[in-house]
Amino acid sequence: MNQMINKNPCRVVLLAYEQMNLLDLSGPLQALSIASRLFAGKGAPLYETHVVSAEGGLVMTSAGLSIMTLPLSAFDDMEIDTLIVAGGSKHDAFHSPPALVAWIAKRAPTVRRLCSVCTGAFLLAAAGQLDGKNAATHWDWIGRLHKLHPNIKIDGDKIFVRDGSVWTSAGVSAGIDLTLALIEADYGHQVAIATARQLVMFIKRSGGQSQFSVSLSAQLQANSDFAELHAWISAHLRDKLNVERLAEQVGMSPRTFARAYVAKHGRTPSKTVEAMRLEAACRALEETHLPLKTIAANNGYVDEQTLRRVFQRQLAISPTQYRSRFSPHQESGSKA
Repeated sequence: MNQMINKNPCRVVLLAYEQMNLLDLSGPLQALSIASRLFAGKGAPLYETHVVSAEGGLVMTSAGLSIMTLPLSAFDDMEIDTLIVAGGSKHDAFHSPPALVAWIAKRAPTVRRLCSVCTGAFLLAAAGQLDGKNAATHWDWIGRLHKLHPNIKIDGDKIFVRDGSVWTSAGVSAGIDLTLALIEADYGHQVAIATARQLVMFIKRSGGQSQFSVSLSAQLQANSDFAELHAWISAHLRDKLNVERLAEQVGMSPRTFARAYVAKHGRTPSKTVEAMRLEAACRALEETHLPLKTIAANNGYVDEQTLRRVFQRQLAISPTQYRSRFSPHQESGSKA
């Protein structure tokens, strides 16, 4: 829905509970508030927001700050446009309060959109709302969600995922990205961008962007035998980086190196090189005006056409489309 300013605001209910993440709630709430404030005077506010909990009253967040909430019962007979479930957990295992699960299951069929931030996906799943659907959650909770609900198609990479009327996002700040996407779906790109600008966000990220960069993943493997190799690869992306060259760098035979690398990282060295080159090319498109030909050469691609093919295969968009979506710059240095 790409509508103009509504005569009546969209009623958004944000679900809170003990030990939830404060930013999972306050991030989306602030984005919705800013969108409404920016376009005040052009009709009714864009959004009418309410923070609710099982019993109402003060709810303690994991940050140690209490927030005031309304009880679920206050909305039993009230129309809800969008329901957003925050994430957060005090312990390593997520506890889904039965009262919230039952209420979500009851209200889900009546809302236009059902959303979760971070581990809020566990609540939606417990309420039977993610069965057979594509969904996202915080990268550190993917395994636990899959173990409890193996029929959910969890995307461990994207910062948020939309499957029909159900929207789920990765951890913490990704809830703001999801909310900006909701605003864009409701009121268009310019309203979403104006809201992002007020939030002082560098760019408005789409769901297709990754939660976790290749380089950051490599840094987490600090005790890996190949930590220094990853740093070397990132500094030599324009070189010919076949297995023989990489094996030489670590002082191993190609066969032994390839076998040891797969055992350690679960993928071939060539897949790591490919991922790091793509990530570097994406970063160049986001941060520079360099033409595609230069970006391709700087990152080890044979030519510009090879770069285009990789983007279409891996991201299903062209490099120029990627730049127009993710770069804060208004002009790109080349054509698609």
